[in-house]
Amino acid sequence: MLRPFVPFSENHLIAVALAFVTPAALVAAVRPLGKSYVRGLSLFLAALLAANWFLWMDLLYRKGWLTLGSVLPLNLCDWATIATIVTLVHPNQRTFELAYFWALAGTLQGMMTPDVVYDFPDWQFILFFVFHSGIIASVLYLIFAEGLRPVPASIPRVILWTLFYAVVAGSADWLLGTDFGFLRAKPPFHTVFDFMPAWPWYIPVLIVLGLLSTLIYYAPWFIADFVRKRRVQPAPA
Repeated sequence: MLRPFVPFSENHLIAVALAFVTPAALVAAVRPLGKSYVRGLSLFLAALLAANWFLWMDLLYRKGWLTLGSVLPLNLCDWATIATIVTLVHPNQRTFELAYFWALAGTLQGMMTPDVVYDFPDWQFILFFVFHSGIIASVLYLIFAEGLRPVPASIPRVILWTLFYAVVAGSADWLLGTDFGFLRAKPPFHTVFDFMPAWPWYIPVLIVLGLLSTLIYYAPWFIADFVRKRRVQPAPA
């Protein structure tokens, strides 16, 4: 008999931890084998994310949960998935930085407050966490195996693309009565939205949190660059 999902249960925490442990193990396994193996695993991860999306749609259809709001790829996690798959297939700076910031700012939050009904081994649980953990793991893999990273110019570019996403998602919500990006209503399950004011006043809060999270997730790279520059500066005479 399937058990109801319990937030921060053992299975939940294991699923979250795998998003960070898996890329470390993959990098350790393939980097000594050479660039061709690194690229081959990137393509495998891309295929896994794409296959999981189709399996998720099939699950929603069989359970009678398939709606316009679930089939259209207009959630931020959907855009993060597309950016991640494109970068896995064709490593490049522009799509990687979108995958990096969207995965950490959006997908990671989705893993912490998942919209699932039953615990492992229910297929909804498995596909949900393969989807979300797979994005995080793939982004970390791209950093440590492919050598990609955000740069200072990534910040304004990601902010502009995120605003563009908000316009597209908000327009769809207005025209179709959907709730992409939770721009029309709060999620019907427990999330950080519970601590925010009512609609529409939580929208400005989302904007501020989005800007802050962009700076926070770039901070480790800023600190690393600062320390590196300090080390290479010549000692005073």
